Amino acid sequence: MTAVTDVTDHDHHDASAENPPPREGLSGSDTAEEQKKQKKERRAEQKESEEQHTAGEAPESDAPGKASSADTDTDTDGGADGNGSGDGHARVAGGAESGVPADHKGVPKGIRTDDPRTDDPRTDDPRTGPRPESEYSGAWDDGLIARRVSETDPPARETVVEPRVSSSVSQPVMPLAYDGPLRSRLDALRELVGLSRTRLDSRTLAEAGRVLDEAAARRTLSGQHTVVAIAGATGSGKSQLFNALAGVAISETGVRRPTTAMPIACSWSDGAGTLIDRLGIPGRLRRRPLQSAEAEAQLRGLVLVDLPDHDSAAVQHREQVDRVLALVDAVIWVVDPEKYADAVLHERYLRPMAGHAEVMFVVLNQVDRLPGEAADQVLDDLRRLLDEDGIALGEYGEPGATVLALSALTGDGIGELREALGQFVGERGAAARRISADLDAAAWQLRPVYATGRRAGLSERARDEFSDRLADAVGATAAGQAAERVWLRNANRACGTPWLRLWRWCQDRRESSTGRFAVSEQPDEEATARQRVEQAVRTVAERASAGLPAPWALAVREAAVRGAQGLPEALDQLATRAGTPSGRPPRPGWWPVAVLAQASMTVLQIVGGLWLVAQIVGVMAPNLGVPVLLMSVGIVGGPGVEWSCRLAARGPARRYGLEAERRLREAAAGCGRARVLDPVAAELLRYREVREQYGRVTGARAVVG
Repeated sequence: MTAVTDVTDHDHHDASAENPPPREGLSGSDTAEEQKKQKKERRAEQKESEEQHTAGEAPESDAPGKASSADTDTDTDGGADGNGSGDGHARVAGGAESGVPADHKGVPKGIRTDDPRTDDPRTDDPRTGPRPESEYSGAWDDGLIARRVSETDPPARETVVEPRVSSSVSQPVMPLAYDGPLRSRLDALRELVGLSRTRLDSRTLAEAGRVLDEAAARRTLSGQHTVVAIAGATGSGKSQLFNALAGVAISETGVRRPTTAMPIACSWSDGAGTLIDRLGIPGRLRRRPLQSAEAEAQLRGLVLVDLPDHDSAAVQHREQVDRVLALVDAVIWVVDPEKYADAVLHERYLRPMAGHAEVMFVVLNQVDRLPGEAADQVLDDLRRLLDEDGIALGEYGEPGATVLALSALTGDGIGELREALGQFVGERGAAARRISADLDAAAWQLRPVYATGRRAGLSERARDEFSDRLADAVGATAAGQAAERVWLRNANRACGTPWLRLWRWCQDRRESSTGRFAVSEQPDEEATARQRVEQAVRTVAERASAGLPAPWALAVREAAVRGAQGLPEALDQLATRAGTPSGRPPRPGWWPVAVLAQASMTVLQIVGGLWLVAQIVGVMAPNLGVPVLLMSVGIVGGPGVEWSCRLAARGPARRYGLEAERRLREAAAGCGRARVLDPVAAELLRYREVREQYGRVTGARAVVG
């Protein structure tokens, strides 16, 4: 039987189970049924040899060149890694009849003799048969399948799976640690989202919430590993580059499209199991690179992920690409000379991810197909397109994307990429830079709802104008004038002549008896006052929301409208209480003197008149001079005192009217402030707080608008 050692690989490729691809180097006897039959035959032969030995005949199993089946039969169900871990998709087929040379102990040549698993109880016992896998299964700390290829193997299909000694004590995994500025920005974004939930819809805050969730999840995972995805279009050679970096054919390549259907991961060190679990890659799609001390030292901590085509005709393939790209720490974009300027690549991925340039590699593959200096020309044109996309190029020591040209087929440029990857992974900063870039992208997406570039707020002038409009609506000026007239009327009544007051009393009695009253225009006045209040509220709301982002401007207008409900009625009540003075108006100090003078003038008129009447009837001696003089002084002095009092009362009356107007204006302003201005100011204050938090998220000290 031909010596064949094969690793079955149920990988992520989309070959259907009904039409499996042909496997070279495997015969029909290598199937599970054939192996069981061979074990039974070997047990029967050994039983027969034992019988012959008891009969004194030499057993056939002891002949030179053959090894005992109990020693050489390696159970194919034990797992490729030697400890039963994984999912059983990488297996070793071997045994006494497999043609593998063995030493004097019956150990196959492909297995180290110093490995304690050479006499592992997992080997089949000819008396009890193959042991179940659960009896000797051991769990790996990262869940990877050890699929390694010896460097000395010929280019045939023979693949030696080198066993890996598992340790019962797993290595401690150091979680990712963010620096102070990044933690401060994340805290500010969390506070920003909390302040904005009642003002912005969940769709607007979805990306910010996703960044916070991913940052929190990534922080709990290993900080010693860097997850790098290889993405590209159909036929760009990303799977071939994946195999070239791993040093072993892990990902299937071919001309059939699409070739890669599911992401496949390859880790260069232990402890990356939780990171790969986060990507949703099952254990059957996890591999190990070629065993090489130099490669492992150079790329230690790297977790490489081969993605499906981002332009695949299968929708689920594109969904897998988008999902994994949102979770990895960095990405290698593989382009080819034919589709490096593809609009789908630049418009859907590169341009939106321009802020992630520091965690991005752009590799021009298949340069072996370009003659002469064509490779340099295509590479220069690729750099030009990347610059137009807004991607900073990491040249001359500046941070940015790394752009390389290579050929995964010939190996030209692979060493340069491996060196760049080794330096990139060794810095252990890709995860934090990715989170920072995601934070920048989320902040830029939220900029229209937090910053407009204009100053916003409610000025003192706008507040005063609003108060004046409310005062006009309640008639503060008219109320002041009415109070002034009331004061003057009282002064005239107190300081006027008795004859004038008698005449005015008669006029009032005559008007009340005829029933002539002024037509009331109160309903019209109330309608006009309500319109003035509504106009004042609309004006102040528009001025307060000017320069604000749309959601916050809407919140300010809604707060003003809510406050305007019931405002006209409240103003009417205030006008009734504050506009009507309680009690009699205050009197100045000269008021009693004026009243006494007017009374004296009246007494003179009465005395002079009685004296004159007495002379006429003969009671007193005729003397017209004195009575006429007294009457003349009283008649002239009375109106003179009234006129003087009217002049003197203008000042106090004016002050009284202004005081009444002031009280009404203050009452109207207080009512408007409590119902409209305070809610509007509260919304503006909330916006100012979120604007400051947004400035902390972007790393700026202040944000205009």
